[in-house]
Amino acid sequence: MNNPLDTAGASPPAQSVIISPDAKPGSTSESDGVGGPTIKINVSYGSSLHVIHLPAQSTFGDIKKLLVHKTGLEPEEQRLFFRGIEKGDNEKLHLEGVKDKSKLLLMERAASKEKKLEETRKLNEISKASEAINVVKAEVDKLSDKVAALEMAINAGNKSSEKELLVLTELLMGQLLKLDGVEAEGEAKLQRKAEVRRVQGLVDLLDSLKARNSNPFSQSGNAVTETTHQETFDNGTEGSNDPSSTTTSSSTKISQDWERFD
Repeated sequence: MNNPLDTAGASPPAQSVIISPDAKPGSTSESDGVGGPTIKINVSYGSSLHVIHLPAQSTFGDIKKLLVHKTGLEPEEQRLFFRGIEKGDNEKLHLEGVKDKSKLLLMERAASKEKKLEETRKLNEISKASEAINVVKAEVDKLSDKVAALEMAINAGNKSSEKELLVLTELLMGQLLKLDGVEAEGEAKLQRKAEVRRVQGLVDLLDSLKARNSNPFSQSGNAVTETTHQETFDNGTEGSNDPSSTTTSSSTKISQDWERFD
């Protein structure tokens, strides 16, 4: 039996040093499950080469986490290969033969690549649609100025060319057809909708101007009313107490209301 005194001055057993996967090269920690010296790993991704420093007993999943900010790929979007074989996230580097200055190959998962291609396609379509809508908008701006000028002229009592009104309407309808042919999504779809409403509003205004232009006297309705009142006053019927006059007036009003209802 060993004498307790023989071991009294013995040194305590050596403790293993554990290094965290997130620790800087040369640093140590006491995290369970990860340890060993810090090693340098070269990761090839496309035409790029990324250098990673981490403990030798880390996992391939730890490498993926460190590659996120370098490649822009999330861990689930990454595939890591060592010696031509894809490695799982929980596999240990040192157990798989990964050493200092070993080289790994990183590839993006097909599903992730397809998703990004689809997002890029949508962005390109939105950009293309916005450009087409802006071209139409510029043309509608010019037509809108012409419609405004015609409206001012007709409001001033000037008669405009029926052909000019017709041509403007046809040009606006042509812009509507262009907008209808634009495939738009997201923000571009809202832009197209707003521009369609603007063009439709201009077409409606032109229709109103056509009616007023063909019957310019309809704008002088107030003057006609004032003249009628003046003539009535001059004839002595304004404010008359004649019952027959009152009855006739009421009858006429009811008849007019009925005609409007029909």
